[in-house]
Amino acid sequence: MTAVQPKPSSSVGETFDSLSPATDEVVGTYPVHTAAEVEAAIARARAAAAWWASLGFDGRAERLRRWKGVITRRLPQLCQVVRDETGKPLADAQLEAVLGIEHIAWAGKHARKVLGKQRRSAGLLMSNQAATVEYQPLGVVGVIGPWNYPVFTPLGSIAYALAAGNAVVFKPSEYTPGVGKWLVDAFTEVVPEHPVLQLITGFGETGAALVGAGVDKIAFTGSTATGKKIMAAAAATLTPVIIEAGGKDPVLVDADADLDAAADATVWGAFSNSGQTCIGVERVYVHEKVHDEFVAKVVEKSRDVRAGSDVEAKYGPVTMPSQISVIKRHIEDALARGGKAVLGGVESVGDRYVQPTVLVDVPEDSEAVQEETFGPTVTIAKVRDMDEAVDRANNTRYGLGSTVFSKARGLELAGRLRSGMTSINAPLSFAGIASLPFGGVGDSGFGRIHGPEGLREFARSKAIARQKYKAPMTLTSFSRKESTDALVAKLITILHGKR
Repeated sequence: MTAVQPKPSSSVGETFDSLSPATDEVVGTYPVHTAAEVEAAIARARAAAAWWASLGFDGRAERLRRWKGVITRRLPQLCQVVRDETGKPLADAQLEAVLGIEHIAWAGKHARKVLGKQRRSAGLLMSNQAATVEYQPLGVVGVIGPWNYPVFTPLGSIAYALAAGNAVVFKPSEYTPGVGKWLVDAFTEVVPEHPVLQLITGFGETGAALVGAGVDKIAFTGSTATGKKIMAAAAATLTPVIIEAGGKDPVLVDADADLDAAADATVWGAFSNSGQTCIGVERVYVHEKVHDEFVAKVVEKSRDVRAGSDVEAKYGPVTMPSQISVIKRHIEDALARGGKAVLGGVESVGDRYVQPTVLVDVPEDSEAVQEETFGPTVTIAKVRDMDEAVDRANNTRYGLGSTVFSKARGLELAGRLRSGMTSINAPLSFAGIASLPFGGVGDSGFGRIHGPEGLREFARSKAIARQKYKAPMTLTSFSRKESTDALVAKLITILHGKR
């Protein structure tokens, strides 16, 4: 039996090891599923999907309620698995798991209201018709999850797809297969009858097999480059996709902002989870009147933030080793172009851990401003006013999340930012509100998870028109009379022809 380490470039073997990023200790061994095995899983899911859909909204909600109960009661166990595979502190693992539980609860509770049969107006010309829309399950949904938030992020697709009546085949990241297995095993306890939620593990080849095996939709979270490859592969079979890719999320700090709150949010958003957050803070644009004071507050609040694996550490190692060189390159480029490190710098980048780095005076065309760093660094720029801040914040190919700190203009500035989500005077709050859709624009992807929009992503709308009584005028017949056409023309003029 061949064992390989979880690196995307590794050749496919029979099994691979999941390693702790803090110690390189083997924390689990998992199969590399072949294309044939993926196809077999989807075939099983087809039969399971019919049974799952037959339970109806109430039956599915009850199973989802029981699933979240199992997760909640065993939360410490799940958090330990997350820590083992990602290195993040247990408290951070708990935070993402709690948010995931909230989404399971919301999806199960609201699926009927969002997806149940709805009446629509038939209009005057078709007043003899009863018009309704219902949302039917797609069938089998493939979910490809990330490693940075291996509970919260995939559950944003899995829970909503399940609540909508679909079976799910889930491929977690090769860096966090144990978290995926734990979630699937917990679900199987409450839904033992059929394989409604199945796990497949492996590398890129396994994910590609899932995309090409005839599922009814793919929900992907990961890099923009990989998202483009998935779209290209899915196009061959017209398989619809949801892409939640990277971000280069900005924070805007107005002259009237609560600077302590803004600085605290910046430090948390930039450095928590070792900066490995797609909606984390990577760029800050600060009004010139408060720029220096804000920078001083950020530096002061960052001094006690330290990466490590001990209980006092605020965040853990960089989970994916190849990201270390990216982080270092971005810092070096920023400094070479005239930027200054007011905290940290190149020396902050170690073999496993990266300590906080705060950069100022970094040119807008530098890698640290334009490319997703996905590490514990942040750039802070001075702007003359919030109009300049909005322009610079929007000058990116990404558009996922954003944050505004302003007492008087928060809503106005939020509406002008080109992003899928914005929080005002609090960090990343949109992610914790289950009723709000989550997703981006541009190179951050498209489609939405969470909220009513997330439920509808995993269902197909079915329009039904039912004749209630025979119409006095028959419009859809070759026996239609000229007098009928004349009457219709007169009627439509009265209704819509006013100047």
